Amino acid sequence: MDDRFNTIAGWTLFGGIVALGLSSLSAHYFLADKEHRPEKMGYAIEGVVEEGAEGGAAAELPLANLLAAGDVAKGEAVFAKCKACHTAEQGGANGIGPNLYGIVGKPVGKHAAGFAYSADLAGHGGNWDFATLNEWLKNPKAFAAGTKMSFAGLPKGEDRANVILYLNSLGSNLPLPAPEAVPAAGAAPAATAALVGDAAKGEAIFAKCKACHTVDQGGANGIGPNLFGVYGEAVAGDRGGYAFSDALKGHGGNWDDATLDQWLTSPAKFAQGTKMTFAGISDAQQRADVIAYLKSKK
Repeated sequence: MDDRFNTIAGWTLFGGIVALGLSSLSAHYFLADKEHRPEKMGYAIEGVVEEGAEGGAAAELPLANLLAAGDVAKGEAVFAKCKACHTAEQGGANGIGPNLYGIVGKPVGKHAAGFAYSADLAGHGGNWDFATLNEWLKNPKAFAAGTKMSFAGLPKGEDRANVILYLNSLGSNLPLPAPEAVPAAGAAPAATAALVGDAAKGEAIFAKCKACHTVDQGGANGIGPNLFGVYGEAVAGDRGGYAFSDALKGHGGNWDDATLDQWLTSPAKFAQGTKMTFAGISDAQQRADVIAYLKSKK
C-alpha cells in the first residue's frame, strides 16, 4: 500500500514540476521582444485610438455659414432639452436657469432680473452675441468654469446654430453675419473679388418688385414702402408713414451694401416676422445689381 502511495505521489510531483517549467518557458516566449500591445487589437477598447489611426472630425463650417443655413424650427426642437431648466417666453419665470427671452445681444450674466448667476458668469463681461453664444453652447464649463449649469453642451455646430437662431427669434432679431467664402475640400483658397453691380441690370431685375414697391421720387407707398432714396437710411426709418413690422423696426442699423445684401438674400431670415413674402434673390450678382440700382435712385 505504501509503495503504491509513493508511486502516485511521485508522479504527481513530477507533473507539477513539468507544468511549472512549461509555464515559465511560455511566459518568456510571449514576453520576449513584445513591450508594446499587438499591432492589431482583437477588439476595440473604448476611448483608445489605435496607433496610426486618423482621428478628428471634418472641419466645421464658420458660424456665419451655419446660421445662414440654419432653421429656427429645428432650433426650437433642440431647445426642448433645455426646458427642464429654462423658460423662453416673454415674462416667463426663472427656474433652475434664467428665463432666456430676448437674451441675444444682452450682457452676459446679467440678463434675467432676480436670477443668481455664478460669480464666473456674472464677472465674464461682454454680450451674448452669436459667437459668444456659440462658445457657451459648445461647452459651458470651458466658457465659465464655475458656472452652475451642469449641461455638457452641444457638440454639433448645426445644433448650436439652430438654437441660436431660435433664441434670436425670441424678441432679439439681431441681423445675421454674412456667410464666409469657404473653399471646396482639397482646393487652394482663392481670392474673391467684391461683386460690382450694374444699375441697368438691377432695374430689369427690380421689375418683379414693382408689384409691391414704387421707386420714383415722391412715389406712394403700396403693399411695401416707396424705395426712392432708401440706400443709407435707417432700417425701417420714416418712409412716409409706412407701417413696418415690429421685427423690422427693432432691427437697427442702416441700409448699406451688406445689410441690403442680407435682406435681399432672405427677408424672412433677416427679420423673422417681416410682412414681406418675397423669398429673396439667391444669385449674388443679381443682388449686387439691384443694390446698384437702388443706390442710383436718390
